Amino acid sequence: MIIDFRSDTVTRPTQGMLEAMMKANVGDDVFGEDEAVNALEAFAAGIFGMEAGIFCASGTMTNQIAIKCHTQPADEVICEGQSHIYQYEGGGIAFNSGCQVKLIDGNRGRITADEISAVINPSDIHKPPSRLVSLENTSNRGGGSCYDIREIEKIRELCNREKLQLHLDGARLFNALVARNETPEAYGRLFDSISICLSKGLGAPVGSILLGKKECIHKARRIRKILGGGMRQAGYLAAAGLYALQHHVTRLSEDHGHAQQIAETLQVQDFVKSMMPVETNIIIFEVNPPYTALLLTQKLKEHGVLVYAISPTRIRMVLHLGITPAMVNTTCAVVAGLQLDESGINTGFEGQV
Repeated sequence: MIIDFRSDTVTRPTQGMLEAMMKANVGDDVFGEDEAVNALEAFAAGIFGMEAGIFCASGTMTNQIAIKCHTQPADEVICEGQSHIYQYEGGGIAFNSGCQVKLIDGNRGRITADEISAVINPSDIHKPPSRLVSLENTSNRGGGSCYDIREIEKIRELCNREKLQLHLDGARLFNALVARNETPEAYGRLFDSISICLSKGLGAPVGSILLGKKECIHKARRIRKILGGGMRQAGYLAAAGLYALQHHVTRLSEDHGHAQQIAETLQVQDFVKSMMPVETNIIIFEVNPPYTALLLTQKLKEHGVLVYAISPTRIRMVLHLGITPAMVNTTCAVVAGLQLDESGINTGFEGQV
């Protein structure tokens, strides 16, 4: 048996999701005639209280479309230094939008209104206009950390005063909503655009949605077309996304509980130096020297447990609907009984999903 914690992108559709996909009423989405896509976009926009939505192939695409919608070339985007839009989207901010980035060294992927205020550029021909603030909730490299919505409210007020747009990379937003017992409507009131991923913790095979005002989403459709993202009978995928939103949100608390259970076992092992606070479904821990992340990854793989080395010394584990309670118990037993051999230690590491 393989127990895969590398990412929550490795899930397979559930039986109910597969049935929904097979029953989808599809058409040509570029013509706006795919009923399943239209239903998904309307449902997602409705639960957030936003005007419209657009279904895209990935979260990278929805983020990059949003950035282009909100900016002009030579503008500046403000975000935290570990943000997915900066770290893992292939330089898309520069390539697609011609913008530069102002990075803030925040707290586990989160930034404050005061930190943003301190880096907004003055009106000066030597400096790019600060145009967009992008937040990430939960923060991937922050170990699944969640924003305090009161801080987001302060950031919204700042953006209003400074005439800045505010985007949310909400790839794992529903994990934050469940963990903090918050509502989508509260977030819909605060952001100019929100990207939500359907293929991570929610378990759909493909896709993300960008939400915003009608004018923004109308512009987004043109940008999606330019990027080659116009899909045809996409309703089979959209039906999976709609099923996920309707059936897989509340169960995210199970993943959070499983993460806590594994974290408690890891924390008492001598090969764990430190661990980020576990708030949702992501565990990130530092390996104690002389061991390395690669060595520990290899040893766990020998026992059928797959994890991800995100640096020479850090490992990430992500819980998802494909992980059962029995798998969690097995993982805890493997971790508790692991015997590490210092031979073959090196500093290599893998990439990140």
